[in-house]
Amino acid sequence: MRTKSLKKNKINVITLGCSKNIYDSEVLMGQLRANGKEVEHEAPAESEGNIIVINTCGFIDNAKAESVNMILEYADKKEKGLVDKVFVTGCLSERYRPDLEKEIPNVDQFFGTTELPQLLKALGADYKHELLGERLTTTPKNYAYLKIAEGCDRPCSFCAIPIMRGKHVSQPIEKLVKEAQGLARDGVKELILIAQDLTYYGLDIYKKRNLAELLEALAAVEGIEWIRLHYAFPTGFPMDVLDLMKREPKICNYIDIPLQHISDSILKSMRRGTTQAKTTQLLKDFRAAVPGMAIRTTLIVGYPGETQEDFNILKDWVQEMKFDRMGCFAYSHEENTHAYLLEDDVPDNVKQDRANEIMELQSQISWDLNQVKIGQVFKCIIDRKEGQHFVGRTEFDSPDVDNEVLIDASLHYLKTGDFAMIKITDATEFDLYGEPA
Repeated sequence: MRTKSLKKNKINVITLGCSKNIYDSEVLMGQLRANGKEVEHEAPAESEGNIIVINTCGFIDNAKAESVNMILEYADKKEKGLVDKVFVTGCLSERYRPDLEKEIPNVDQFFGTTELPQLLKALGADYKHELLGERLTTTPKNYAYLKIAEGCDRPCSFCAIPIMRGKHVSQPIEKLVKEAQGLARDGVKELILIAQDLTYYGLDIYKKRNLAELLEALAAVEGIEWIRLHYAFPTGFPMDVLDLMKREPKICNYIDIPLQHISDSILKSMRRGTTQAKTTQLLKDFRAAVPGMAIRTTLIVGYPGETQEDFNILKDWVQEMKFDRMGCFAYSHEENTHAYLLEDDVPDNVKQDRANEIMELQSQISWDLNQVKIGQVFKCIIDRKEGQHFVGRTEFDSPDVDNEVLIDASLHYLKTGDFAMIKITDATEFDLYGEPA
């Protein structure tokens, strides 16, 4: 019979997947702390506590496998008496709860993406409405994610997000401003705006695309110096945002706009509502409106029916567009999506070869763009000290996914969480090296 662990009651929250999940975990931990619970985020094994909450990702195969492995690892620890309780929440749990309950019965309870009050109750806590927007941040103190909407109304054929996160729901401007003010009081200087679709913001509650008005309100928050945009959809992008970006120094000249593909036949099958010509013009409009802005995108290769010709069109276009930042993923065949009805006919090795080919191409583009930065001076935010370097970012770089600026800590002292003017002295494909100017 399994013995009870001797650890005192402490909740360890483990987060897998994207920045939206990080945000959700932070809200959960804020609620737990307000209830007087001892809670940590991804505590080391020797002090991880006896109650585990795993916030899972269910987006693509690799992410699902990582989530399942983490659940199994802690179900096994529970069996051995190393932890007492294991709770699972997030997208994987929302999407596959009946299967997970059947296959991993050792988990105490599974919760969906909208069941925070129920999860708190299972953890012996009450949901406190007065904590609206308050959370226990897990990022370095100088930046935080701000989730401005949940869910998605887009019909993209390959995507399971609407199944896991529901329809698009915007958060009111007043609520987001209040949350931003709280973060600024805690020392946050950079807000990273996230949603499944920033472009759609406001349509449900204000009956118009209202991202620009939100940005103006957030830019007025004292203490916030940078505001960064993540996950805009290319169709219906509110162009007044670009005018604001150009005139408001707090809004980073940066946008993350997942474009997924460019071959017209693939875009049509993906149900993206756009064409190669329209997308190319949109990017030209971006660069004309805000010269020097950094554009990050993500692409999918190996989608059902993608021919060598489709892939060549994509490759030539990547070479032509010269994106500042990029991620490329092999297509994942997801149940209950429209594309699941299609034959997953591109072999896995071909998918991976194509993804590698795109990223090699991007690596050369990044190298060329970074070489131009040598000798230039950039305002950088210093995120952390790691090994022999202080690690910072320019306004053109988002944490975890983009370039970092490395400054030799044996020669220079910088304060983490502060801004510094850094002169770039050297560059590789994905890193810059610099010294205080």
